Parts: sequence; structure tokens; C-alpha cells
Amino acid sequence: MIAAIILAAGESKRMGQPKMLLPWGGTTVLGQVISVLHSAGVEDLVTVTGGFREQVEELAKGLGSRVVFNPEFANNEMLSSIQYGIGSLPAEAEAALICLGDQPQVQKGSVHRVYEAFQQGKSRLIVPSHQMRRGHPWLVARPLWDELLVMRSSQSPRDFLNIHAKEIEYVEVDNPSILQDLDTPEDYLRFKP
Repeated sequence: MIAAIILAAGESKRMGQPKMLLPWGGTTVLGQVISVLHSAGVEDLVTVTGGFREQVEELAKGLGSRVVFNPEFANNEMLSSIQYGIGSLPAEAEAALICLGDQPQVQKGSVHRVYEAFQQGKSRLIVPSHQMRRGHPWLVARPLWDELLVMRSSQSPRDFLNIHAKEIEYVEVDNPSILQDLDTPEDYLRFKP
């Protein structure tokens, strides 16, 4: 079983408002991410919350995602959210997709490619790539989780990927959506449907 960890703990400082709750088509930014993951066949989703906790948790639960709160969200970057997400996964989970909650541009086909690469080859680390650039969501198999869990707050997911650079199985994706997320009002206006 592959689970998805949706990183949605940020404080949206650059956006100036809770970006997970911003309208996106007929749903919200986070709602679109959850919908794409469900449509790609991911059954177990956990949304890691922090800033705007109550609203984000209510939204995520209403869309079929479990939630876990990262009490360190204001002090740490993405790594602590990944660690809390991994800590909440069930014993039967073989791998985790690391997904950005502020990446509603993510496409079902991209998720599917990563998902299928794991099922076919059982690589421990699978990363989507567009024009030689790493994107999201990337997948990490259970044998590498302990290593992520003991990383210090001064380290980042990029450090982890760099350490394992020779092990990464890259899945080429033919669109740039895996590289796009929403950080600023300008990003939102440029990408929103």
C-alpha cells in the first residue's frame, strides 16, 4: 500500500492568506490536491497541518483525508512535517508519496507515473522529473523512513535526496506541473483555473 503525506502546515506568509483554502475551480487549493490523489488511486491520505489548523483540518477531513498536526510548524521547514506524516502512517504502508498541499496544478498522470514506477520496480526512491529538474510528489519507501525520521531540523528533504542521489529512479513527466506550487498572490493569479 502506498500512502500520501500532504504537506499543508505552512503559515502562508508570502500569500497573505491561508492558501490551502483559496478557491481553485470548483473546490479549494487543498481540495484539488486531495481530489487528484484520490483519482490516481491513492487510498490513504494524511494531511499535515500547522498554520490555520482548524480550517485546514476541517477541509481535509471533509474530503477523506486523515490529519496530523505538526506542533513545530512555525519553527521548522518541510522536514518536520514529513516526519510527523511518516509517524502517522499505518504498518501496512510500503511507501509514502510526499505531496505539496499548495500544488493544485499536480496532475493525475504524474502521480500515476510515480505510483506505477514503485509497483513495477520497487525502487526505494522515485522522483518525477521535468527537463532534468526534480519535482513533487516524490516517493520514499519504508526502508528509508528511519533515516528521514532521525534527520535534524537543520537538514532538509533536499539534503536527503542528495545523499541518495545515486539511488533515485527518475520518472520523466512531460509537463511542468510537478515543479509548480503557490507561494505568492502572483503565483495564484498566474496558475488558477
